[in-house]
Amino acid sequence: MTDVTTIHQPVLLRECVDLVVPALAKPGAIAVDCTLGLAGHSTAFLKASPEARLIGIDRDTEALSLATRRMEQEGLADRFIPVHAAFDEFARVLEERNIATVNAVFMDLGLSSLQIDETERGFSYSHDAPLDMRMDVTQPLTARQILAEYPFADLVRIFRTYGEERFSKQIAREIVRRRETEPLVTSGQLNRLVDEVVPQAHRPAGNPAKRVFQALRIEVNGELDKLAGTLPQIANHLAVGGRLVVESYHSLEDKTVKTFMNQGLKADVPADMPVIPPDMQPFFKELTRGAIKADETEIAMNPRSASVRLRAVELTRPIPDRWRKRFDRGNDYRTMTRQGRRG
Repeated sequence: MTDVTTIHQPVLLRECVDLVVPALAKPGAIAVDCTLGLAGHSTAFLKASPEARLIGIDRDTEALSLATRRMEQEGLADRFIPVHAAFDEFARVLEERNIATVNAVFMDLGLSSLQIDETERGFSYSHDAPLDMRMDVTQPLTARQILAEYPFADLVRIFRTYGEERFSKQIAREIVRRRETEPLVTSGQLNRLVDEVVPQAHRPAGNPAKRVFQALRIEVNGELDKLAGTLPQIANHLAVGGRLVVESYHSLEDKTVKTFMNQGLKADVPADMPVIPPDMQPFFKELTRGAIKADETEIAMNPRSASVRLRAVELTRPIPDRWRKRFDRGNDYRTMTRQGRRG
C-alpha cells in the first residue's frame, strides 16, 4: 500500500493555505482543486476551513484513488468530492453538480510526485522506462506514438514551442532518421539521442534532454491548451471575493497564467482616458505582487520547488458581461500568447 505522505511534499504549502483559506471562511464555501494529485494541499485547505467543502479533480485515476483514501484517513471524506476529469472540464464538473459559483480554485501545475516517482510512466529522463507520459492512462496518445508518427515539421514545432529548444530541427531530424530502422520506445533511447545531437558547448544546465521531455509531456497531455482554456472557465464561476491560486513550474505555464490574470488587473480603457467608468475598472485584485518563489530553505527540503512561481488574484466585483462572453468562448495557448504580446 502506497504511503502518500512519504512520497508527496506539497510545494509552498503555507503560502498556498494563506492565499486560499480566507475565501473559505463562510459556511457552505466551496473550493476546487483542479490538480488534486495526492491531496497534500487539499487536506491542508480543508483542515484550515472547517465550514468548507472541496471538489478534487484529477485525470490520473491512481492519484484520485490514493487521494480519496487519504481524505478518509484524515477524517475529511464527508467534505470531499473526488472527480475523475481533466481540469479543462471545469465548467461541466460544476454544472453536473448544480454549482453556479465557487469561492476558491487552486491549481498546482506540472507533474505530481506520484507521476515522477513511478518510473514506469516514462515522465523522467533520469530513469529508463517506456515512453508513455500520459497523465490519464485511459487516453490513447503517448510519447512513443508522437515520436513514431509525427512528421518532421510537427516535431520541430512542439520542441521549439513547448520546450524552447534551440536545436529542435536537429533533434527532430535525427528522430525521423532513426525511427526508420529503430523505433524509439524508451526514455533511455531518447535521452541518448538528444545527448548525441546537442553540442557540448551549447548545453543548458542539467540534462540536455530536459526540454525535449517537457515538450513531449505537454503535447501528450495538451497541457498549455487545457490551461489556457480552463482559466476563463474558472473566472466565470468565481463568486465575488473568490480566489484563483496557481502554482506553475516552467515559463510557458507561468506566462499563460500571468497573461490571463493581467486581463482583469488592468482598467479596460485606452491609456489616455482621463476618467475610468466603473464598468471599466479592474475586476481582479493581485494577491501576490508578481510571483512568489520558494526560498532556499524550501528548495533544500523539496528540490522540486526550485522552479515554482505562485500567483493569485481575488475577484473584486462581478465580471463585466463583455468579458464573461469572451471567457465563455474559451481560449487556446497560441491565442493567449498573442493577447499577452498585445498587452
